[in-house]
Amino acid sequence: MRKLQTLSFIGLGVMGEPMCRHLTTKSGLPVAIYDISAEPVARLAETGAVPAPSVEDAARHGNVIFLSLPSGKHLQAVCEGEGGLLASVREGQTIVDLGTSPVDLSRALAGRFAAKGVDYADAPVARTRQAAEQGTLAITVGASEAVFACIEPLLRCFASEVTHCGAVGAGQVVKILNNMVVVGTVTALCEAAAIARSAGVEAGPLFETFMKGSADSFALRNHGLKSVAPRLFPQRTFPTEYMLKDISYALDMAAAGGVRAREAELTASLLQEAVEQGYGADYWPVIMKLIEVQEARPAE
Repeated sequence: MRKLQTLSFIGLGVMGEPMCRHLTTKSGLPVAIYDISAEPVARLAETGAVPAPSVEDAARHGNVIFLSLPSGKHLQAVCEGEGGLLASVREGQTIVDLGTSPVDLSRALAGRFAAKGVDYADAPVARTRQAAEQGTLAITVGASEAVFACIEPLLRCFASEVTHCGAVGAGQVVKILNNMVVVGTVTALCEAAAIARSAGVEAGPLFETFMKGSADSFALRNHGLKSVAPRLFPQRTFPTEYMLKDISYALDMAAAGGVRAREAELTASLLQEAVEQGYGADYWPVIMKLIEVQEARPAE
């Protein structure tokens, strides 16, 4: 197994910045950083990270290169664009994609990097921004056994759960379907809250009672109690447009497999409507506002 000497981290957004902070302060390894925004770069430089002026410079620095990007389109641009990773990497490096990306893209990029002697892992992160700040994210990994063994100690700098799901692409499959199930659960919670309010019962007592029975879940305790019940949908959390992107990936997989995912189609339509009504940057349980409006419409 090759010795890890240097790291790079590209993409310092809502999740990337706290992950990189944990990696910088806990790994004991030098970390080069790059982002198009100067503010997170400056903040992380104070913790010991080394700013790089470009993707190309960041790629030259690290034996292991972490990417935390908003979507597959951004991943593709960083890898395939002028001065991107495919043009900059060298044999023996490892690419770790921490974002949620299409499965086919992950596998295609892995093949192109392999042709250059570069390993690839998809390692999308789950849980909330608070978990990123606390270093308690959950990560599903698609990689060879050797690559997983190499990167697992680094991932544990910012995650409390790290699961090897199989070969490249498997981490994305599990993460995308996890989000599909979470959105379906939260949609049901939003509907339950809207119906309960129409019948004179507030969401807080309703959800607290759910926790004592068979309706209890992580989604209830976090998205339900902390967002839906108090009607808190802040920006710079996990926005509606990001969740819509993830559900679109799930629907693409379903279509490729000949599966009619009706619940996912419903939740995708709600997320799309929320974006169209101007809630794209708000925390995605904001779909509650649409459901309440629908519940309030008089019967025809």
